[in-house]
Amino acid sequence: MNRYCAAHRGYSGVAPENTMAAVRMAMEEPCVTWMEVDVQLSKDGVPVIFHDYSVNRTTNGRGAVREKTFAELRKLDAGSWKSPFYAGEKIITLDELLDTVKGRLKLNLEIKTQEGMYPGLENKMIDAVRSRNMQDDVVMTSFDVAALGKVKFEDPGIQTGLITDRQTPELFRRLKDLGCNFLSMAHRKIDERLVAEAGRRKIQIMAWTVDRPKSMLRLAALDRNILICTNRPGIFRETFIETEAIKPKRKWWRLGGR
Repeated sequence: MNRYCAAHRGYSGVAPENTMAAVRMAMEEPCVTWMEVDVQLSKDGVPVIFHDYSVNRTTNGRGAVREKTFAELRKLDAGSWKSPFYAGEKIITLDELLDTVKGRLKLNLEIKTQEGMYPGLENKMIDAVRSRNMQDDVVMTSFDVAALGKVKFEDPGIQTGLITDRQTPELFRRLKDLGCNFLSMAHRKIDERLVAEAGRRKIQIMAWTVDRPKSMLRLAALDRNILICTNRPGIFRETFIETEAIKPKRKWWRLGGR
């Protein structure tokens, strides 16, 4: 089985996204080999795992992430919005995440920034990864090409990837210019031509966000090595693993027996 499952913001289909509950649930799922999360900076410069630029949707707080100190962010309830069962889940740091998954999962760390809104974020991410010798277990991705350029300038050895929701004629030239060997692409935009060109250029594709079996099977038919990023790793397991396990065995008498 060479198909790869990446848990999107942890096991976010069940647990509150980007929390330790979602991380641990993803780690307990046997088919998960990767995890995708988002990294921002608190007001006092602590790298935190959080998707939206505002805390409004997924916590009981209000306001921008970058306008709150880590102590303020830590006080927020990041679980009740999903379910009362997860009341009290906290916003976690990049350090906590890396310490938890080291040696168990590979990580797609999205540099969640735009127009230089988080000066120093890339360096802090690099330092956190280097201090744990996790360079081979991490790819840093972003929509922001300037952020990718900063990573390559600071540490050319760290893998980087462009995130995009569309194909363009200059896409692969852009990846080459940026030094990227990873492409995080909206799954509906992935087709045979893109897969063939990525294979020729040795670019790893991650498809996001894929929660339907039909879509997973389409991607696997294009290339079994595409990383399938999903909110629901259990659907991946049911689609690719459990269906194989429950296929009826061929009877011995159908193989030439009596």
